[in-house]
Amino acid sequence: MITLACGESGSSLAGLWLEGQKYFGGSIREDMTENNRQPVFDAVKSWLDRYFAGRKPDISELSLAPAGSKFRQEVWRILCEIPYGEVVTYGSIAKRMAEKMGREAMSSQAVGGAVSHNPISIIIPCHRVAGADGSLTGYAGGIQTKVKLLELEGADLSRLYVPGKGSAL
Repeated sequence: MITLACGESGSSLAGLWLEGQKYFGGSIREDMTENNRQPVFDAVKSWLDRYFAGRKPDISELSLAPAGSKFRQEVWRILCEIPYGEVVTYGSIAKRMAEKMGREAMSSQAVGGAVSHNPISIIIPCHRVAGADGSLTGYAGGIQTKVKLLELEGADLSRLYVPGKGSAL
């Protein structure tokens, strides 16, 4: 099951969580009420239908309004630039963030925290991020969901592995 959340106007998506996901609803500050008739939800459902059918809908088709700090917002913008089927490392995102912030370096762990608190799963593609050693870690929706999303996108999983299993996928 997928839960969607939007702001009061119903025009922008504020959250998309999978059932049992860590940080479920964590970025929503007001009380949530059920209302399936929000304008943005039809667009999101159409986007998700195309995504799960193996098409590659563009993120820019949707109005997104994830709540988070300026740092997290910037990390999420970088996530939106990762192409379908590609996997980047936390370290590569940290390097880009350091450049944007005029610093020599940035902590991969800080980036990992922002990635893991992404309130719009799937659409803001945090599942496309792996450890420098190819480990598939840190997906709030569960590692097996991360693997399935990458498989759906046709990602090359040959250099990736699930920690604890010790072998490639």
